[in-house]
Amino acid sequence: MTEDLVRDERITAIGLLSEVLSGLTAQFSAQIAEHGLALIEFEVLIRLARSSDCRLRMTDLSAQTSLTTSGVTRVVDRLERDGFVCRTACPTDRRSSYAVLTEAGRERLGAILPGHLETIDRLFTGLLPAEQLGPMMAGLRTIRDAVRPGATAGATSTAA
Repeated sequence: MTEDLVRDERITAIGLLSEVLSGLTAQFSAQIAEHGLALIEFEVLIRLARSSDCRLRMTDLSAQTSLTTSGVTRVVDRLERDGFVCRTACPTDRRSSYAVLTEAGRERLGAILPGHLETIDRLFTGLLPAEQLGPMMAGLRTIRDAVRPGATAGATSTAA
C-alpha cells in the first residue's frame, strides 16, 4: 500500500459524501420522529406527494427508495394502517397496484414539511451560495442516475 493511494482525493470525496449523508440522515430522522414517523415512511409519503396524481406503482416506489419490494409492502402496510396511504389496483395490469397518498397523508406532510425545510436550509442548501448549489445538484443527479438508474421510475420530470 502506498501513501499516494491512501491520500487519493477520490477517497476523500467518498468519505465526505458518506459523512454528510450520515449526519443529515441523523438530523432528518430526529426531526421526522417528532411527528411519529420513521424517515423511510416520510420518504415514501414525500415521493407519493411529488408524483403524478400522488400515486406510484409499488414496484416504482421500490425502485425510487432503498427498499426491496417486500420492504415497500411493509412500509405501505404501516402507512395504510395509519390512514396516510391507500392501495388501488392498476387498471391495465392486474399484477400491479398503486400506493396513493390520502388526505390524512397530505395533512401529515403539511405538518412535517415546514420544519423539514428549515432543517434542510439550515444544514444543507442554505450553507451554499446559488452558484455552488446548482452545479452540485446537477452533479448529484448525474451520480444518482449512474448508481440508481431506477430512482426516478414513475416520477414526473419536475419531481426527479
